[in-house]
Amino acid sequence: MERFNRTEMLIGNENVEKLQKSSVIVFGLGGVGGSLCEALVRAGIGNISIVDKDTVDVTNINRQVIATEDTIGKLKTKAMEERLKSINPNVNIEIYDVNVGRDTIDLFDLSKYDYVADAIDMVTSKILLVEHAKAADTKIIMAMGMGNKIDPTKIEIADISKTSVCRLSRVLRRELKKRNIKNVLVAYSKEETRTPVFKLENEATPGSVSFVPPVCGMIMAGTIVKDLISL
Repeated sequence: MERFNRTEMLIGNENVEKLQKSSVIVFGLGGVGGSLCEALVRAGIGNISIVDKDTVDVTNINRQVIATEDTIGKLKTKAMEERLKSINPNVNIEIYDVNVGRDTIDLFDLSKYDYVADAIDMVTSKILLVEHAKAADTKIIMAMGMGNKIDPTKIEIADISKTSVCRLSRVLRRELKKRNIKNVLVAYSKEETRTPVFKLENEATPGSVSFVPPVCGMIMAGTIVKDLISL
């Protein structure tokens, strides 16, 4: 396929075909997940499932690839589907307009995927995902906290046991240890969390910029693609 010629120059036709046959499910279509999905499809992933219940909000415009004046109010899954189809009309997309929780986790047969990508925020949901991915024997990569950070060069890929600085990694590491879950790959930042200049009405809402969460998504996509074709 001509649209993947430049990729084929680097990885060869056999690997391009392998990516077109691969299946990835992405949970969360925010700043990390949106760019992750786009990078996967631009790389040639042929089958992708996308999971998110939210709609696009004007506050998403500063960092989320699907957020524009034209998509405000749309379901994120719909906006993402339209964008991915505009990149590759032949990509197979499965949509789940749900949040991940105990009442919805059984909707997902993770064994049918080559990779699970977690880009959601809730710790309880992240734990559910990793438990189910491990039970299905499907590889998983998880995004850690990218809020209140401004240096994308500090983002690294590591096993959760090797992480430092990141508060979300610390919490998740503790919870996974309680459950005897090991060998979990994460994308995390070694940048110290910055204190926002001011807080929004919901004080838990972190500050964010256009060039940190999307870079995390790109790095995760690169990790998935290279792993799928053993590069």
